[in-house]
Amino acid sequence: MSVRLSTLSNGLTVASLTMAGAHSVNVGIWIKAGGRDELASEHGIAHMLEHMAFKGTKRRSSKEIAVEVESVGGYMNAHTAREETAYYIRILPEHMPLAVDVLFDILNHSTMPDEEIERERGVILQEIGQSLDTPDDVVFENFSAASYQGHKLGDSILGTAESVKGFSRQDLEGFMARYYGGEQMLLVASGAVEHDALVCEAERHIKDVRSAITPSRDKPLWTGGRIIETRQLEQSHVIAGFAAPAATDSDRYALMLLSNLYGGGMASRLFQQVREQRGLCYSIFSFAQMFSDAGVFGIYAGTAAEDVNEMLTVSSAALQDMKHDMSDEEIERGKSQMRASILMGQESVSGTTEAIARQLLLFGQVRSAEEVAHSVSQLTKDDVVRIIGRLTDDVAPAISVIGPSDKVMGNDQLKSLLS
Repeated sequence: MSVRLSTLSNGLTVASLTMAGAHSVNVGIWIKAGGRDELASEHGIAHMLEHMAFKGTKRRSSKEIAVEVESVGGYMNAHTAREETAYYIRILPEHMPLAVDVLFDILNHSTMPDEEIERERGVILQEIGQSLDTPDDVVFENFSAASYQGHKLGDSILGTAESVKGFSRQDLEGFMARYYGGEQMLLVASGAVEHDALVCEAERHIKDVRSAITPSRDKPLWTGGRIIETRQLEQSHVIAGFAAPAATDSDRYALMLLSNLYGGGMASRLFQQVREQRGLCYSIFSFAQMFSDAGVFGIYAGTAAEDVNEMLTVSSAALQDMKHDMSDEEIERGKSQMRASILMGQESVSGTTEAIARQLLLFGQVRSAEEVAHSVSQLTKDDVVRIIGRLTDDVAPAISVIGPSDKVMGNDQLKSLLS
């Protein structure tokens, strides 16, 4: 069965997919605004607002929200990303109306008591501190900052201790008033759900939903910088990466296939050549992160300080080699892995809900898993070679390292290895 879509009178989009055999329903509200949509004075406020949403409404206290959902076996959570914020509840189908009611309640009637703000401020400060104590988190934050210096995509979603300490209720309410409205909301559900029933529940709440504005986003400029942070650790955590196509680019599937073949599993080039053949690291993988108007492709590795440059050299050679020695069998293996991942993802109500929401956020429409899998099946060796050229033949890469290493090759040297 295909995804059903409805647009309500206030601009709210409702989407659902009924999944045969599902015994639960995952329902969530996605807001088309995230960390990159904050003002300069609001660094981290989208994330703090996500924390505050469950902290009480005019009808329910924080504890009452949790008790009401958990008493019927439900699970609720939320997340903040660069371009969206999501709130979702997984619950038995007979309690779907409760889930919808709670979600609209927390997003339209949050009271944000002062004591809860202070308590959650402390929780977020602990979260920031924990992140700073986790080098494989810090290296990714530093990589974003090196990639997009001076742009919101380069900022941490968590904010800083200084910024979080300064937020008031008025600041939180201001961000919510701008973006938490009908035109900027998606109500999405998957699993044992009936679309008409979901729309009916949504209609009951739209009178309380405010209007919203669409974020004005500046296209990021890739800066290809470097951040080397010296710490006394057992190993160095290293990321090197390149500007990549956006999620809306026609080469998005080719980029995903490249990531799979290059560093997506135990059979990948990176795992075999860097870890298995040379023993230069324990963990190594590639990743592709795509936004609405920009993208990043990179590799992460944890390695000994003295092996950083050799690891980067071997990794660069492995990528270059893919331009001329990929076999048809390797291409087919990568496509099979991608197709299997896409199709098996349909078995998860949570993953399906997330996939539907992401497609609506980016494209305003939803392609079925079968359609996406078909697009993947059409990829060729030439597509992979072309995307490698797009990544490596333009601007310099960005580099982020945290650990005992202080003699890391320059960005231009890394670029020359890839030319």
